[in-house]
Amino acid sequence: MSAPVFLAETSSATPLSSYGEGSVYVLDGSEGRHAGVVQRRGPGERIDVVDGVGVRLETVVESVVGGSVHLRVLRVVVEPAPSVVLTLVQALAKGDRDEMAIEAATELGANVILPWQAERSVVVWRGDRAAKSRARWVSTVRAATKQARRACLPTVGDAVTTKQLAVRTAEVVAAGGVVVVLHEEATTPLAEVPLPQAAGDWGSRELLVVVGPEGGIAEAELAALTDAGAVAARLGPHVLRTSTAGPVAVAMLSERLGRWAV
Repeated sequence: MSAPVFLAETSSATPLSSYGEGSVYVLDGSEGRHAGVVQRRGPGERIDVVDGVGVRLETVVESVVGGSVHLRVLRVVVEPAPSVVLTLVQALAKGDRDEMAIEAATELGANVILPWQAERSVVVWRGDRAAKSRARWVSTVRAATKQARRACLPTVGDAVTTKQLAVRTAEVVAAGGVVVVLHEEATTPLAEVPLPQAAGDWGSRELLVVVGPEGGIAEAELAALTDAGAVAARLGPHVLRTSTAGPVAVAMLSERLGRWAV
């Protein structure tokens, strides 16, 4: 069974990459309390600590002092940054369907999560509600990252309007990326949409997949996005819920990007 994953405190002055084999790392704060007090991790147990940007410490518990867990580093693993950044643009949805979507998409490999205030979204993020709702998405993504034993924590952006998403689409396409809008009336299968080429030494290119709300994407929205350079595509013969479409697309694209061939 794989070792449980805990996230290093981002406020720490010492980055994980500075630790070496045989050194001692102290897991404290909320993660330390969760490991030592809630889960009662004890000496000899394996634990992985990640920094959310690709560095993983494979460790073994040496001692637990209150809410601090002292770990001996067995190995340091550094995952390379993805050559193609996979972004899920998830329309806000009622109930917890949007959160279900981003949870599964995180487990399946999404690198960025972008909330979209679509025209037909029943839910509206404004003022304090926007901040609280985004915080809940961040918490959901954080938990899913740990569940999936990932070393990279997907970023969660601020909610965008359709106009802002169209601007983002044009920027991504101009930079050599690809934007795909899932739509049930599209004729191009997602499996046949050309993927962006790796940028090599020039950094990463982006692959955005856009998922609409329960009521679907309005014609004007689809036109705005395709006019900006997006490609409309369908997942398959069936129409999926907004909570399902994004994760399925992320899984298909992750496979096509070769991320699961390890």
